[in-house]
Amino acid sequence: MAKEQGQKMVAQNKKARHDYHIEDTWEAGLVLMGTEVKSLRQGRASLVDGFAEIDNGEAWLLGVHIPEYSQGTWTNHAARRRRKLLLNRSEIDKIERKITDKGYTIVPLAIYFKDGRAKVEIALAKGKKSYDKRHTLAERTANREKVEAVQRRLKGHRD
Repeated sequence: MAKEQGQKMVAQNKKARHDYHIEDTWEAGLVLMGTEVKSLRQGRASLVDGFAEIDNGEAWLLGVHIPEYSQGTWTNHAARRRRKLLLNRSEIDKIERKITDKGYTIVPLAIYFKDGRAKVEIALAKGKKSYDKRHTLAERTANREKVEAVQRRLKGHRD
């Protein structure tokens, strides 16, 4: 079998960008079982409740749901288990220093395959307040209306 090239997106956490202010991102490898890799290759994963923690100098991904492999037998994995993240020591130390600040957490943004290896994009994030979420939605709506107005003008329609 030929080695894969490029990136294949498996799952994205769009809700994280809505619920958090993203401050910094890292790419981390994942320690997975064989049936987890096969399930990911089928494009099956959910990052909605996922988060990461640092425990004894190791980074762990929790709350991510990778369903059991459909063709698996008794060797299948547990759908929600702790999965180790592969990061450099300096990255782990930097993340650990930053999450000691009040209100910061680590959330997964995406799981993808890069050159045949499963990777997860994690982000240092701070939770948004509800008024921040409303402000973001209002900005997005205003920008969309501006773009639509410009397109109407270019097509010759009158307002």
